[in-house]
Amino acid sequence: MIRGLIFKFFFYTGTILICLIFIPALILPQKIMLLGGRLLGHWIKFCLIIFLSVKIEIKGKENIPENSNFLIASLHQSLFETFFLQVVFNSPIFILKKELLRIPIFGWHLKKIGSISIDRNKISKENLGFYEKIIDVTKRTKRPLIIFPQATRTEINDRQPFKKGVSKIYEKLSFICVPVALNSGSVWPKSGRLISNKIITISILEKIPVGLNSEDFLRKLENQLYHELEKIV
Repeated sequence: MIRGLIFKFFFYTGTILICLIFIPALILPQKIMLLGGRLLGHWIKFCLIIFLSVKIEIKGKENIPENSNFLIASLHQSLFETFFLQVVFNSPIFILKKELLRIPIFGWHLKKIGSISIDRNKISKENLGFYEKIIDVTKRTKRPLIIFPQATRTEINDRQPFKKGVSKIYEKLSFICVPVALNSGSVWPKSGRLISNKIITISILEKIPVGLNSEDFLRKLENQLYHELEKIV
């Protein structure tokens, strides 16, 4: 419990400081703010190693496409992947809920790095142009796109069905999809205290090619990710 409190103190204090340091980057070229995002990824790794004696293992790096326009579909169990996957995939574009952009300072940073938001509770004019915005941003930036198909953080043993939004994006964009399974919830569960002396495994799985219909894609993605999760829990 003490180690968890120490971790939280240093992690959150450092995160706030990094965000404050990079406030001037809000008026500078986007690549400066992207550097800040990767720095946060390295910071969370450092804190986990130093304060919780956690090891981080990345499997399947060879499955990362050389082509920069691809879709990453990752499991979501903690804040860890939100920060660290910026390092693994070199600053992907996040699709996230609109509420996150309203958080002072942190939300400003998310907007500056090109995150794309959607209001999940209503159909708005902004939502209607959602796919066009994704196509425009990915073409201009040549960065991969990342989405959490569970739509929220889940417990590590939760196997809830994926949201259909990820299949719609796959179908509309005609991007190959790289599934990412992870077990960060074994260290940083959605509810409960932090756990030390564990291994966080990130498994980058074989890509799903374009051309599947939305139902087949969603079924394949869900099967691949949950099957891999069983191996690394």
